[in-house]
Amino acid sequence: MKITTIHLLKNNLFPRLLPLLLLCLCIGCTKLVKDKNTSTTPVTDSISSWIAKGKDKKLTKKQRLVFVNKAYLKNKDVKPDSVKIKNLSSISYRYLSLKDSLHFRKTNTETIELYKATKDTTTLANSYWDLGYFYDKEFVMDSSFFYYQKAAKLFLDIKNNTNAARMFRAMASIQEEIHDNTGAEINCIKAIELLKPLKEYKHLSKCYNTLGIIASNLEESKKSIAYYKEASAYDVKANNRKTDLGIINNLGNAYQKKKEYAKAIPYFKEVVEIKNLKNSSPSLYALALNNLTYSRFMLGATDSIKENYEKVLKIREREKELFKISTSHYFLADYYLSIKDTTNALLHATSARSHAKEASNTLRLLKSLLLLAQINPINAADYHLEHIKITDSMHIAEQQIRNKFTRIRFETDEVIAENKLLYQEKKLWTGITAGLVLLLIAIYIIVWQRNKNQKLKFTQQEQANDQEIFNLMLAQKEEIEEAKRNEQKRISEELHYSILDKILGARMVLTGLNKKIDPVAIEEKIKGITILKNVEREVRTISHELNHAAYQKIPNFINSIKKLLSTLAKNAKIEQEFNFNNTFDWDTLSGDIKINVYRMIQECIHNSIKHAECQKVYVNFNIHKFNFVVTVGDNGKGYEFNKEKKGFGLRNIKSRIEKLNGYFTIDSSIEKGTTLVFNIPISNIHKHKIPA
Repeated sequence: MKITTIHLLKNNLFPRLLPLLLLCLCIGCTKLVKDKNTSTTPVTDSISSWIAKGKDKKLTKKQRLVFVNKAYLKNKDVKPDSVKIKNLSSISYRYLSLKDSLHFRKTNTETIELYKATKDTTTLANSYWDLGYFYDKEFVMDSSFFYYQKAAKLFLDIKNNTNAARMFRAMASIQEEIHDNTGAEINCIKAIELLKPLKEYKHLSKCYNTLGIIASNLEESKKSIAYYKEASAYDVKANNRKTDLGIINNLGNAYQKKKEYAKAIPYFKEVVEIKNLKNSSPSLYALALNNLTYSRFMLGATDSIKENYEKVLKIREREKELFKISTSHYFLADYYLSIKDTTNALLHATSARSHAKEASNTLRLLKSLLLLAQINPINAADYHLEHIKITDSMHIAEQQIRNKFTRIRFETDEVIAENKLLYQEKKLWTGITAGLVLLLIAIYIIVWQRNKNQKLKFTQQEQANDQEIFNLMLAQKEEIEEAKRNEQKRISEELHYSILDKILGARMVLTGLNKKIDPVAIEEKIKGITILKNVEREVRTISHELNHAAYQKIPNFINSIKKLLSTLAKNAKIEQEFNFNNTFDWDTLSGDIKINVYRMIQECIHNSIKHAECQKVYVNFNIHKFNFVVTVGDNGKGYEFNKEKKGFGLRNIKSRIEKLNGYFTIDSSIEKGTTLVFNIPISNIHKHKIPA
């Protein structure tokens, strides 16, 4: 005999809600306001308390149901959120454990519907788990398998591999019961693969126990024993105590199936001799005692065989184990047949047959029919015919349910495949989108870098031009200084070779005639005086020239602008005019102002020559209210400034004037020329006389 009960009882949800309850309590202490998405703490506390009381085994079933009903009614007043759906899931599970099918189905359906609003995948998976367990207990195997599989998929989606493995093992147990041993083995191995990395020894023990049962069904006794021993080893790791008694019983079953009854007996004895097992777990005690009695019977023992079988039957009748009562009658019939008591044998075989039919225990029914044919040879043909019909119908039913399972798996796999395809398509489109985004970013970076390089190149060119202007100004200054030096040299030579010689000659003549008073001497004196007068006149002339050179200002900046206008106008064959204030020392302007003004004038004149078709350009320099005012204009065709696209030259001018913290205006109209006025603040204006 073997144990196939699915141990699916889950932990209470209250511990999982405790952090949320504490959070709600803290919020309630500071501000007694009900949030639109969260239930208040007192309500949640009450519901959790009633759910906990619904679990309390010290209370009667009726009392526990009262508390669960109160929790359900109170939870209806809570607004939809994660707390409500978890409460409802717990309430649903309480109804299931209390075997209140009507309320369980109602609350379970509500939980699944509420999931649509909250998208709480964990609670939905638990709800499918509960449904699978419910149908399992109702022996609706296909529905049970279907919901276990849905739960498994959801648990895998949220990376809860422990619960996913438990679902696979539950599915394997169902498949084993309908003799789909290959499918059961596959699902059991899936569960083990998920559990091993997690070191979930308790669940691993159960998986290997199920594998042992499957191997036993497939007549693979050696594998079956190995699996049971593996289950036992994991059970010891999980509990740090002796192996689970169910596994010990199954190990005895494996040896019994190999007809090694002597090896099987110690395992059954170990279970039966557990103190107080008869009261704590009567079903397991009856199972082990039945197996022990059968093994002893097969080894030829005769003492206590009948008494033990009857003892097992009484326990099963008391526990209302309809499924196993048929088995007890079968073993009693077999025993009476062995001692040639056909009357009692026929009686118990008939009871085994009727109880097997009532419990839908097809395998036991088939064995009972074969035993009846052996006990009652007269009706053996009828029993064999019934056996054949039941066998055929059983094979058909099992095939149909296996087909259902296959369809469920196929449909689920198909959905998974479709989801994978959609995921792959999503990945593809995501990749394409990412590629396009990266391409656009690359294009943007290339364009940005290109513009940056152009700007850098322009800045470098601008610096080179500014340096050229600065060098030009230096060269002009050098030319002026050279001219001054030449003029000083000329005057020095004039004084030395002309004036000084004449004074020396006159002095010598007058010195020689100083004591003579004759007419000739007097005439010579007159000549000397005439020479001195000429020297006086010449010195005055040189003095006037020096004085004029001293006061005539020849600024370097002004000369640079003059040369610029002259060169541009000459090349374009147009007139040019330059007006400036002679009383202001233009060379005292800062280098930045001079260089940028030079470049702006150059840009303006270039634009006039290139676009305006003008005949004349002009530039005016003025100082007005602490501003250096530069006016540049032409008499060209003009344009409508607001409608024209602002070109690179104008942007360059704007950039330069902003560097000087100034501003400019443009006055232009069709056929009336264009005038640009630049206003540049100068900090050292106080050093100069401001023109009126």
